[in-house]
Amino acid sequence: MVIQKIFQELSQKISETELQFSNLKISSLLRFKTEILAGLTVALALVPEAVSFSFVAGVHPLVGLYAAFIVGLITALIGGRPGMISGATGALAVVMVALVSLHGVEYLFATVVLMGAIQIIAALFKLGKFIRLVPYPVMLGFVNGLAIVIFLAQMSQFQMLDSAGTKQWMEGQTLFTMVLLVVVTMVVIWLAPKVTKIIPAPLAGIIFIVVLVMLLDIEVPRVGDLASIKGGLPTFHIPLVDFNLDTLLIILPYALILAAIGLIESLLTLNLVGDITGKTGGASKECMAQGVANTVTGFFGGMGGCAMIGQSMINVKSGGRTRISGISASLFLLLFIVIGSSLIEQIPLAALVGVMFMVVIGTFAWQSIMVVRRIPITDVIVMLIVTSVTVIYDLAIAVICGVILSALAYAWNNAIRIRWRVEVDANGNNVYYIEGPLFFGSAQGFSEIFNPKNDTDTVIIDFINSRVVDQSALQAIEELAIKYKKKKKKLELRHLSTDCHSLLRKAGQLIVGSDDDPSYGVAVNYGVKPGIFIKTH
Repeated sequence: MVIQKIFQELSQKISETELQFSNLKISSLLRFKTEILAGLTVALALVPEAVSFSFVAGVHPLVGLYAAFIVGLITALIGGRPGMISGATGALAVVMVALVSLHGVEYLFATVVLMGAIQIIAALFKLGKFIRLVPYPVMLGFVNGLAIVIFLAQMSQFQMLDSAGTKQWMEGQTLFTMVLLVVVTMVVIWLAPKVTKIIPAPLAGIIFIVVLVMLLDIEVPRVGDLASIKGGLPTFHIPLVDFNLDTLLIILPYALILAAIGLIESLLTLNLVGDITGKTGGASKECMAQGVANTVTGFFGGMGGCAMIGQSMINVKSGGRTRISGISASLFLLLFIVIGSSLIEQIPLAALVGVMFMVVIGTFAWQSIMVVRRIPITDVIVMLIVTSVTVIYDLAIAVICGVILSALAYAWNNAIRIRWRVEVDANGNNVYYIEGPLFFGSAQGFSEIFNPKNDTDTVIIDFINSRVVDQSALQAIEELAIKYKKKKKKLELRHLSTDCHSLLRKAGQLIVGSDDDPSYGVAVNYGVKPGIFIKTH
């Protein structure tokens, strides 16, 4: 009986293990299918984007397509966030146009190589961590501005070349058909998840429109109307430029700007995708991936690139969560170029415009409109400015403006938070209790608190509810000590941190130490061991 029972338990465990393995296998196959289909959807959306950005930069469409393939593949393999999509972007293209028009495409390739090298250096110095300094209102302004930019970029698809070769807006039946197909695509994408999750909703929308146009023989603009995407495999190519100082002086400014824009857009997209997928970290890894990708791209005739928020959102919304989706998107794109161009060129542009419009709806932070009345006015102003500058100029300038404005607003708010109260102790001495941070913004207000001429012979300043932040604060304390010394009055400083004792030169002898002195640091060097501080004099 015991042996029989053992065999029964063993048989049951084997059955449970087989069932778990079977479920795991099915789950893995379903995940793999989802990732592949998400990659296919992204690849289809990449084609018109890459071609359009190539036109913006003034280069052949294959230059943009090769960049989308190489940058997308390398960042998918070694990037900091699985599920992110990178490729040729409009933010970089608008900077490249001046370089290409003045010096030619070979200088562009050399610039992209240098751009990648700069991004690798940024990764080695771990500069990506500074993206955490971007405040939330700037992030909201970024996604809102980018959503508007994506929307405006689709407007060019509603234009056609006339007999003179000039672009004109669609009219009449052509415009009506285009708009109708775009709306139908959006409706299909919205309804698809409610009907089936076998294929990603954006891909379902594209397939539906392709079949509809074929069955009804509808005459609409197609991908092939933009340009032919037929080409071969990218080949290694050293940029044909003179390797001298003059060339470096030409390409270096462009390379620095492109590297900065590429990293800022990539790191902000990293955070945005991370919020959706629940992942964190990876900033330095993403910087390295972008640098390697652009360096390689420059040697293979590509225009360089960075993270693409639109395609990343398509991928994530389609279920792409691993590196497989990004890798498959790049490989599908290469297949389109090499052997599938004739088929891809027949896809109606309306289907891809509809997909991008749904991306716009999903990207725009609608909650930012709802909370406008409930957040500080400075945050609202920062958000609106970042959105506007992103649309009018570019992302890098917008983010820098947003960070600077947020920093100034923070400094001002803290400057006006300096408070004090005066009490008389048992010995008849004035005791000033300082509240709030003491830094460059509040140093002047701090100095105006005191009246050395009319104060008591002994004055005590208590910093228990304050914090000395920078050199300006230390200097304000020093100057105050000198004023009281000139009036031949005694000044005592209480509850300053340990390093303030050493940093204050002239007023150092006035500090009264106690066991409850705070232990924070002024000008802490985070590159050394905790507790070691930089002396600012």
